[in-house]
Amino acid sequence: MPQPTSGDTRLFTVTADTLVAVDFTPRAPREPGPYRRLFAVPGARAFTAGNLLARLPMGMFGVSAIVMIAGSRGSYALAGAVTATGLAATAVVAPWTARLVDRHGQARVALPATLIAVLGSLALVLCVRYGAPDWTLFAAYAATATTPNTGGMSRARWAHLLKGRPDALHTANSFEQAADELCFMLGPVLAAVLCGTFFPEAGTLTGAVLLLTGVALFTAQRSTEPPAVRRAPGRAPLRAPGVRPLLLVCLATGAVFGSMEVVTIAFADGQGHRTAAGAVLALQAAGSCAAGLLYGAVRPAGPARSRLLWCLAAMAVLMTLPLLAAALTGSLLVLAGALLVAGMATAPTMVTTMTLVQRHTPEGRLNEGMTLAVTGLLGGIACGSATGGWVVEHVSATAGYGVPVAAALTAFAVAGSLLSFGSSNRSMDHRPHH
Repeated sequence: MPQPTSGDTRLFTVTADTLVAVDFTPRAPREPGPYRRLFAVPGARAFTAGNLLARLPMGMFGVSAIVMIAGSRGSYALAGAVTATGLAATAVVAPWTARLVDRHGQARVALPATLIAVLGSLALVLCVRYGAPDWTLFAAYAATATTPNTGGMSRARWAHLLKGRPDALHTANSFEQAADELCFMLGPVLAAVLCGTFFPEAGTLTGAVLLLTGVALFTAQRSTEPPAVRRAPGRAPLRAPGVRPLLLVCLATGAVFGSMEVVTIAFADGQGHRTAAGAVLALQAAGSCAAGLLYGAVRPAGPARSRLLWCLAAMAVLMTLPLLAAALTGSLLVLAGALLVAGMATAPTMVTTMTLVQRHTPEGRLNEGMTLAVTGLLGGIACGSATGGWVVEHVSATAGYGVPVAAALTAFAVAGSLLSFGSSNRSMDHRPHH
């Protein structure tokens, strides 16, 4: 008669001429990974889904506007000027919108601000469609500057939910950066497909619908929304110790992104494969996305300021790969591989930068602080695009790849100066996390 077996007993039996051993020792359950633990936080999946839907159009609007305006008015110069005006307006308006979000809450400010931005997009479509004067295009696109910083609001929710858990917050920031890369990788492709397959206004209209729907779903998740702070006790983020050097790092890092985009398009055009430029740039974003997810899965070692210096040093070194690929081979295929590898330094750099921005931003001003960082990136992208375009036009596309290398070295030098701050800033790595 079979006897009961204890939990750590092995049962031996014979079937035909085979000896079978069955181990009843209980297996220790596998510990869930960092991302699984992250999305086990109540409400995290719901607000993340809405935010990703709202963030995807951020990579669509610029390409859609250029295709729509250039196709209707026959002028890429006009299309570029209109989008540049919108970028400048965003740099001015976005920090004020973020300040209102901090003071009055995400739901009360983000949804009305999004409605204004959507109306601006619709006005742009109507002005283009019905041949309105050129100045109306600038006015309509400038109205879209009220679009809230959806990525910043999502990071603010993580900071609120994971207060006192720096490892989990590191994973959350890494996921958010990977999400940024994914949206800016897929957005232009989706915009180009919509505008080319259906009609020129399809990209802008689809982006407006996605933005409004995503923000509505995101702001509806009130249980995870950080509390509003009507009168924040701290000083403005721009005046907080350590924030300005970080904004300079963002400015220089943005110049890396902006110059790389323009130079790569020019290089592909020179090779007779201009239509392949989007796919080549998507590889850079893919490398960054993969590196961001991997970076979030590991426990960060050492103070964040030191990690930032190492990340920027790696970015400066890896940015030489596209320059070498273009100069030594002239092959677009080799360049694509170089961009894939070079992109792997950008996400860890941005994750660490945003972590430091969060730590240096006064309590109750987190959205404003992170929006200032994004504004710095936008300003850097604009400067990098202009500088890269000038080098391409006056020297060569290959020489243009020296611009992102110089920008990365500048960011590294600024970060080095950040490490030389006094004891008041050195203590920031040990202050309570948001």
